[in-house]
Amino acid sequence: MERSAHVDTFARDHLPPPEQWPVLMLDNADVAYPARINCATELLDRAIERGHGDRIAIWSDANGEPHATTYRELHALVNRSAHVLVDEMGLRPGNRVLLRGPNTLQMAVAFLAALKAGLVVVPTMPLLRAKELKQIIDKAQISAALCDVRLTDELTRCATKGDDFHCEALAQVLTFHDDAPGSLESLAQSKPDHFDACDTAADDVCLIAFTSGTTGAPKGCMHFHRDVLAMCDLFPRHILKPTADDVFCGTPPLAFTFGLGGLLCFPLRVGASTVLLEKLTPGTLLQTVQRYRATIMFTAPTFYRQMAPLIAGFDVSSLKKTVSAGEALPDSTRALWREASGIEMIDGIGGTEMIHIFISSAAADVRDHAIGRAVPGYIVQAVDDAMQPVPPGTIGKLAVRGPTGCRYLADERQSKFVRDGWNLPGDSVVIDEDGYVFYQARADDMIVSAGYNISGPEVESVLMQHEAVAECGVIGVPDETRGQLVKAFVVLNPGFTGDDTLIAELQEYVKRNVAPYKYPRVVAFLNALPRTETGKLKRFALRSM
Repeated sequence: MERSAHVDTFARDHLPPPEQWPVLMLDNADVAYPARINCATELLDRAIERGHGDRIAIWSDANGEPHATTYRELHALVNRSAHVLVDEMGLRPGNRVLLRGPNTLQMAVAFLAALKAGLVVVPTMPLLRAKELKQIIDKAQISAALCDVRLTDELTRCATKGDDFHCEALAQVLTFHDDAPGSLESLAQSKPDHFDACDTAADDVCLIAFTSGTTGAPKGCMHFHRDVLAMCDLFPRHILKPTADDVFCGTPPLAFTFGLGGLLCFPLRVGASTVLLEKLTPGTLLQTVQRYRATIMFTAPTFYRQMAPLIAGFDVSSLKKTVSAGEALPDSTRALWREASGIEMIDGIGGTEMIHIFISSAAADVRDHAIGRAVPGYIVQAVDDAMQPVPPGTIGKLAVRGPTGCRYLADERQSKFVRDGWNLPGDSVVIDEDGYVFYQARADDMIVSAGYNISGPEVESVLMQHEAVAECGVIGVPDETRGQLVKAFVVLNPGFTGDDTLIAELQEYVKRNVAPYKYPRVVAFLNALPRTETGKLKRFALRSM
């Protein structure tokens, strides 16, 4: 590894041992970065050098009105804020800093400023409570936090001695999105708009992303400065193909790597614009496209399904590309969105451990029922329990290699995710002779009933084509006779009643559309499905019901 710029060596000291790392495929012109590089400088300063200084970098909301921040203005805000982190807070390269906030201009500024100062950013979801924050702070030994002033309550508990969730390491909390004296913005006003970025190594840790929707002890995924750039230079460059004229929008939080890439890093890398707004609904996301003339959208399948019947009420003629990730995209949702919008979805599989999408296909290359193929720079295969490749068309465990990969922060689960140099994201897939990947289920979500392997997402996709079904989740439940039974949790559309007659109708519908043994032998109706903050279905919550 290159000489580190970190004075605080905690992050590098707590990387997994090299023999537990995945093989990293760095012999690729797309990711041929110099040994010393700071990703914030590459994303922001280089954009200005390329002549984008007066272009709009970030659109945000100012009391209900659109507010434009140019690249030059964003550069100054980031540099002044970096001075605050170093001069006022006394933070040094390698210190971990927790970020807590929704998708706002201020959150983006804090993120980029911390990276530029050589800090290790630990972004967290706004809905996390003190108990969950304590797990992260203690695990990453975080000494400082930058927090949206509206979200301080839970974090204050972690900083308060005597509280059940007090964290010894957390020494200071600074608020942003705050006009009060002593806030990040107020302190930054008097700082110079020039800041010499920390001379970080390409393989210095800059981001610890804790996995979304985890149960039990959270897993911190450690990513380098070069990893942040690699996620910008592979999937976007080869599949999304954005330009400086694009306007990005969407729902994933910046604290989630899907959102960090799609709503901040990808647009900055090409000099484009992004719209950062809080608490979007399907209706207000479509309104956002209309108001800002957005061209590229990132959100989860559930949102696309909910937006489809609303889209006719908005002018979304500017929208050219829509990206779905975070959970499996049902064929019915893809078709519904295509019929409503005229846009073929770009689907993708990514993951916090890999930092972003590594399997996808451009809209013109979509194949029915498939997610796509390995993004250039990555290779994928389906393997058996002995890590041997299975024949094309056979269900196996997804294995992937590329320039990014899993490095958990001091976690014994590293050896489960990485085997024989391959990353194992935990998905069961079929790969055809052309390299197209067909998602089956999470490896631990495959339902084995009377000797049959049944994909829960496949049954969900069929159910969601029924007019009565708004949403559904399918799991396996224990059964003495069959081992497991297929159970469907269904949220109904208005006007339908969840009774025995409808249960029988849904069961027959599945039997008519897929192999009959896959039909749900048990159906339960819910008012809403349990989901994570990033929109993923909480299957473990369904299992606990």
